[in-house]
Amino acid sequence: MPVPCQILLLWVLFASLVSVILTVFDKRAARRGAWRVRERTLFLWAALGGSLAMFLTMRAIRHKTQHRKFMIGLPCIFLAQLCLCGLCGYISGLLPAA
Repeated sequence: MPVPCQILLLWVLFASLVSVILTVFDKRAARRGAWRVRERTLFLWAALGGSLAMFLTMRAIRHKTQHRKFMIGLPCIFLAQLCLCGLCGYISGLLPAA
Protein backbone atom coordinates (compact mmCIF):
# COMPACT_ATOMS: atom_id res chain seq x y z
CA MET A 1 0.00 0.00 0.00
CA PRO A 2 1.45 3.40 -0.97
CA VAL A 3 2.51 5.72 1.84
CA PRO A 4 -0.19 8.38 1.13
CA CYS A 5 -2.85 5.67 1.47
CA GLN A 6 -1.35 4.53 4.76
CA ILE A 7 -1.36 8.09 6.08
CA LEU A 8 -4.98 8.56 4.99
CA LEU A 9 -5.97 5.30 6.65
CA LEU A 10 -4.27 6.30 9.91
CA TRP A 11 -6.02 9.68 9.79
CA VAL A 12 -9.43 8.08 9.25
CA LEU A 13 -8.79 5.73 12.17
CA PHE A 14 -7.82 8.69 14.37
CA ALA A 15 -10.84 10.77 13.28
CA SER A 16 -13.09 7.76 13.86
CA LEU A 17 -11.74 7.28 17.38
CA VAL A 18 -12.24 10.96 18.20
CA SER A 19 -15.76 10.81 16.72
CA VAL A 20 -16.70 7.83 18.88
CA ILE A 21 -15.30 9.45 22.02
CA LEU A 22 -17.15 12.73 21.35
CA THR A 23 -20.41 10.92 20.64
CA VAL A 24 -20.24 8.82 23.81
CA PHE A 25 -19.22 11.87 25.86
CA ASP A 26 -22.16 13.85 24.45
CA LYS A 27 -24.58 11.04 25.26
CA ARG A 28 -23.35 10.88 28.85
CA ALA A 29 -23.53 14.66 29.18
CA ALA A 30 -27.09 14.64 27.84
CA ARG A 31 -28.14 12.17 30.50
CA ARG A 32 -26.57 14.24 33.26
CA GLY A 33 -27.73 17.60 31.97
CA ALA A 34 -24.10 18.70 31.77
CA TRP A 35 -22.10 20.61 29.16
CA ARG A 36 -22.70 19.18 25.69
CA VAL A 37 -20.56 18.82 22.60
CA ARG A 38 -21.63 21.30 19.92
CA GLU A 39 -23.33 19.79 16.90
CA ARG A 40 -20.91 21.79 14.76
CA THR A 41 -18.02 19.93 16.42
CA LEU A 42 -19.65 16.56 15.81
CA PHE A 43 -20.19 17.39 12.14
CA LEU A 44 -16.63 18.70 11.84
CA TRP A 45 -15.16 15.40 13.03
CA ALA A 46 -17.56 13.51 10.79
CA ALA A 47 -16.37 15.55 7.81
CA LEU A 48 -12.74 15.01 8.80
CA GLY A 49 -13.16 11.25 8.40
CA GLY A 50 -15.17 9.95 11.32
CA SER A 51 -18.61 9.90 9.68
CA LEU A 52 -19.12 6.14 9.53
CA ALA A 53 -17.85 5.53 13.07
CA MET A 54 -20.00 8.37 14.42
CA PHE A 55 -23.11 7.13 12.62
CA LEU A 56 -22.64 3.56 13.85
CA THR A 57 -21.94 4.78 17.39
CA MET A 58 -25.04 6.97 17.41
CA ARG A 59 -27.14 4.03 16.28
CA ALA A 60 -25.56 1.68 18.83
CA ILE A 61 -26.05 3.96 21.83
CA ARG A 62 -29.30 5.51 20.52
CA HIS A 63 -27.98 9.04 20.54
CA LYS A 64 -29.43 11.72 18.25
CA THR A 65 -31.30 9.08 16.25
CA GLN A 66 -34.36 11.36 16.13
CA HIS A 67 -32.33 14.18 14.59
CA ARG A 68 -32.73 14.03 10.81
CA LYS A 69 -29.69 16.17 10.20
CA PHE A 70 -27.56 13.44 11.77
CA MET A 71 -29.36 10.36 10.49
CA ILE A 72 -29.38 11.74 6.93
CA GLY A 73 -26.35 14.04 7.09
CA LEU A 74 -23.79 11.53 8.34
CA PRO A 75 -24.50 8.92 5.63
CA CYS A 76 -24.38 11.71 3.02
CA ILE A 77 -21.00 12.85 4.34
CA PHE A 78 -19.78 9.25 4.25
CA LEU A 79 -20.95 8.77 0.65
CA ALA A 80 -19.24 12.01 -0.37
CA GLN A 81 -16.04 10.80 1.30
CA LEU A 82 -16.26 7.48 -0.54
CA CYS A 83 -16.72 9.28 -3.85
CA LEU A 84 -13.78 11.56 -3.10
CA CYS A 85 -11.57 8.58 -2.21
CA GLY A 86 -12.63 6.79 -5.37
CA LEU A 87 -11.91 9.85 -7.48
CA CYS A 88 -8.50 10.32 -5.87
CA GLY A 89 -7.73 6.63 -6.37
CA TYR A 90 -8.76 6.82 -10.01
CA ILE A 91 -6.77 10.00 -10.68
CA SER A 92 -3.66 8.63 -8.97
CA GLY A 93 -3.92 5.36 -10.89
CA LEU A 94 -4.55 3.19 -7.83
CA LEU A 95 -7.99 2.23 -9.15
CA PRO A 96 -8.38 0.89 -12.69
CA ALA A 97 -10.88 2.45 -15.07
CA ALA A 98 -14.15 0.55 -15.28
